[in-house]
Amino acid sequence: MQPAEARLRVGVVFGGVSPEHEVSVITGLQAAAALDRARYEVIPLYIAKDGSWYTGSVLLELEAYQDLDALRQAAIPVRFDPAVHGRLLLVEAGARRWPWQRPRRYLVDVVLLALHGGEGENGGVQGLCETLNVPYTGSGVLGSALGMDKVVSKLLCREQGIPVVDFRWFRETDWADHEEAWLDRLEAELGYPMVVKPARLGSSIGIQRVENRQALDAAIEEAFRYDEKVVVERAVRNLREVNCAVLGDPSEARPSVLEEPVRSDRTQLLTFQDKYMRGGEKAGRRGTKQSTPQGMASLDRIIPAPLDEAKTHAIQEMAVRVFQLFECAGVARIDFLLDEETGQVYFNEINTIPGSFSFYLWEPAGVSFDALMDELIRLAQKRHREKNGRVRSYDVNLLSVRSVQGLKGAKSS
Repeated sequence: MQPAEARLRVGVVFGGVSPEHEVSVITGLQAAAALDRARYEVIPLYIAKDGSWYTGSVLLELEAYQDLDALRQAAIPVRFDPAVHGRLLLVEAGARRWPWQRPRRYLVDVVLLALHGGEGENGGVQGLCETLNVPYTGSGVLGSALGMDKVVSKLLCREQGIPVVDFRWFRETDWADHEEAWLDRLEAELGYPMVVKPARLGSSIGIQRVENRQALDAAIEEAFRYDEKVVVERAVRNLREVNCAVLGDPSEARPSVLEEPVRSDRTQLLTFQDKYMRGGEKAGRRGTKQSTPQGMASLDRIIPAPLDEAKTHAIQEMAVRVFQLFECAGVARIDFLLDEETGQVYFNEINTIPGSFSFYLWEPAGVSFDALMDELIRLAQKRHREKNGRVRSYDVNLLSVRSVQGLKGAKSS
């Protein structure tokens, strides 16, 4: 093992203020377990449900999350210190045991984002990293924001000729006091069955397939519990769901093999339970057993998806096209809907930080979870170098004495 000072300090960020909080914890612990301790010093950074940040080795223990209050008591609260530009500096924020003790400091070289939903996946935390000029994994602010919003992503894909199912969207203020008119319109323009979704949420939370007016009304009300913007789509009757991950950046993107998730009920959509609650023991790094839950890896799936070569290639090409259109980076998973009767493929959504980083889609190509983490960190450092290689300031001081006098003169004229 390299000396501690020679290892790259990787801050694994997970948790967050999001309904997908627990899913993010699973992904974060999986990523931390996969990082090679000979090359990386792993610094867990947990964002509690109230937005507070914590670190400490206890955060790497799955069992500790059974009691979140006790976990926060055992962990170390931290705050940001912007004094170091180009790296993330966190300082212990809690009360110290002795007045003369200096607060502990944690310096992070690269931020590995394992957040799902909320500000962690919509560009908010990415914007913080950009402001602090810290290398971070995954897509930037633009790609994260576009990918998180199902309405904007579908509109963009449709504009670029990428097929999407027919849909309507509206805000809670549009819906309020006009429910019957909206129900009439949706029935006339889309017809049953329909799929109702919160516009900016993942993990199948708040998503329902409906067959009648009463169920449609209830599903829309339920979706508004999670988001003030809702999407209603025409359901694909002969549905097969096919997913493809893409790894790289806009200049070097490659697709994974395809997967076909197996639903517990073929007449319904994938549920949260399908995705995350079929757990079991999984082999960890170097063949050891670990208690880390499988997350998205627990989902029953067929890999590779049983499609002919032409259809497989077409979906992979479409996945790369969406990845590049959204200017994504790192690893993203693009989900498609396939009408088994017509053969038509529709873009469904993009996950810019997919559950479990979709490592199971790269293993068939010989890319282990460890190697996938290495690649995400390499891409983060590459993008950071390219960004800092550009001119980022203009060497003119408009507030100098001469310039201020000129500005005053221009204003008075």
